[in-house]
Amino acid sequence: MHRLSGKAAREFQREVRMSNGTELIMPKLGLTMTEGTISEWLVAPGDSFKKNDVVLVVETEKIANEIEAPADGILHDILVPAGETVSVGVALAQWDVGQASAPQKTISAEAKPEEKNELSSASDKSAAPVPKTSRSTNSARIIATPLAKRIARQNHIDLSLVSGSGPRGRIKAEDVRRAVAGGTASAVSAANERRSPTSYEATVARRLTEAKRDTPHFYLSTEVDAGRLLTLRKQLNDENEGLKISINHLVIAAVARALADNEKANCVWQDGEILSLGSIDVGVAVNTENGLYAPLVRDLKGRSIASIAAVARTMVGKTRDGRLSAEDMTGGATTVSNAGMFDVTYMSSIINPGQSSILGVGSIREIFRPNKKGKPVLKQEMGLVLSCDHRIFDGVSGLAFLNSIKSYLEKPLRLLVN
Repeated sequence: MHRLSGKAAREFQREVRMSNGTELIMPKLGLTMTEGTISEWLVAPGDSFKKNDVVLVVETEKIANEIEAPADGILHDILVPAGETVSVGVALAQWDVGQASAPQKTISAEAKPEEKNELSSASDKSAAPVPKTSRSTNSARIIATPLAKRIARQNHIDLSLVSGSGPRGRIKAEDVRRAVAGGTASAVSAANERRSPTSYEATVARRLTEAKRDTPHFYLSTEVDAGRLLTLRKQLNDENEGLKISINHLVIAAVARALADNEKANCVWQDGEILSLGSIDVGVAVNTENGLYAPLVRDLKGRSIASIAAVARTMVGKTRDGRLSAEDMTGGATTVSNAGMFDVTYMSSIINPGQSSILGVGSIREIFRPNKKGKPVLKQEMGLVLSCDHRIFDGVSGLAFLNSIKSYLEKPLRLLVN
């Protein structure tokens, strides 16, 4: 889950239109964003909220963005329900500004549905205080983040028994984890069950299905002799205190060099045209509790390995801390998806929407290969599979790109020369 911040947050506040009331409209959260999906509304009509309270979650591609209120207010009407996908600029809800303290329109997040109806219909009783229901009441409205709900489902946790530490008692992921660790929430029996996918799961399924259907994939594989690569990594880390270079950092560096050497590889298919990208950006697949993300490591042309490693670590940290913006996920022609830690020899990946290739990286394994004299020699090899968009690549250009990556990995000292 990613909270909208920085430039994206300012853009959202600019997208708030003032009229007799106020309309919240679907913000443009990235350069290529044309539509978004309402994952969840965290307030209901009649609810009040404070500035910076999270009022809804919008999903774009593989990012779930928590949208904060730009001012105090009361939600008047929801125009687009959860689960709907609409274009940028479409009005999502109507709300009144600056009335968050109005008691007659404030409904407890824990009030029963019938209590809400009484509040809205019985004006002569509107001044009377509304008693809060117990957390253990299963009919109470429970506000929780999508990640918290997902962890609760996985661990069979009853959210009505979990106390939320977020704004307005919202249950966050860490609240559920504490409940799991402490055994403070009742567990539901682990029987087979059928459920609807979360909005995130549905979005990923839809987009990857579209990518596989609409992008003509073909695949090229090779093995890399990783002996020199492992030696260089050890030398760099041993001789430079505080430097922590991983194999994946070296793979990203090799892909960046190969993109610069192969002009066609840094192109994408966009709206029936071939777009040549002006910068060298490489996506890196990062696994999180909330799913797989591929933020961009940007502006890699001419960077040193140490600089590439630092930028990559920053992006991985932002991803795992839930601080990615939509811009962090937008752009680039290729992504590195390294499954080496899972003891995988080869991995054929689906190209991310908007890109033209993805490199699947396998584990480094020891295998005997014959030398020039036919005698077996123990090698350390790493399997690579390049998935290519046939609208951009043909077999020759795809092989040129893959062989260029291989060359940099097998002769890694070239990565040290700018």
